[in-house]
Amino acid sequence: MWALFKKELRSFLSSIIGYVVIAVFLLMTGLFMWGFPGNLNVLDQGYATLDTLFYVAPWVFLFLVPAVTMRSFSEEKRTGTIELLFTRPLSDSSIILAKFCSGVVLVLLSLLPTVIYLFSVIELGNPEGNVDLGGALGSYLGLFFLASGFTAIGIFASAVSDNQVVSFIVSLFLCFFCYNGLNQIASFDLFGPFDRFVESLSIAEHYDSMSRGVLDTRDIIYFLILSGMFIVLTRGVLKSKRLG
Repeated sequence: MWALFKKELRSFLSSIIGYVVIAVFLLMTGLFMWGFPGNLNVLDQGYATLDTLFYVAPWVFLFLVPAVTMRSFSEEKRTGTIELLFTRPLSDSSIILAKFCSGVVLVLLSLLPTVIYLFSVIELGNPEGNVDLGGALGSYLGLFFLASGFTAIGIFASAVSDNQVVSFIVSLFLCFFCYNGLNQIASFDLFGPFDRFVESLSIAEHYDSMSRGVLDTRDIIYFLILSGMFIVLTRGVLKSKRLG
């Protein structure tokens, strides 16, 4: 598994894909934080905060993570290397986890440079350093779990289809539905007393809680279950294709 993980991560970083993902993420979050005028601009807000980063990042990840994961299994099936991968002394779970972990690490690499934003906000504070570092740490942890959930969904979508574009579209739809779609459905009051339960199933519900710096074990368990569920579903898809 470790060898496959390193191979997957090396393939990201030895091609333009990994660097494009990191550059696009930094460009989009940077423009909203410092470039575009408005309520999201740190300088226009009048107070030093990273709230804009944690608000914009999920929407950027909504597109970038499917773009990263769409080739995970689709490319293997298109080139025929999936059969070679199955002949290795690795279980389906090990293959999936290697691809999942490499995708998560790439997303984490895109987050690392945003530490510059944190130092900038600390310098802009009045007095200097007047920033809730504990809240920022909790928000970063929330972004990590959100990205992990999106990655698990993207891996599943890539296993479902042989076409990378189809995988991207399926992943984008599922990520959006899990992130904000369930909230929208709950807002229609279709299920009466169960609307709150439907809302609690959305990623946004738990991410918003963590982005406020509140670390609740229920939110962490939710993200672990979400990622685990799509990893299990991916394993089921691969098993059916192997038997087929």
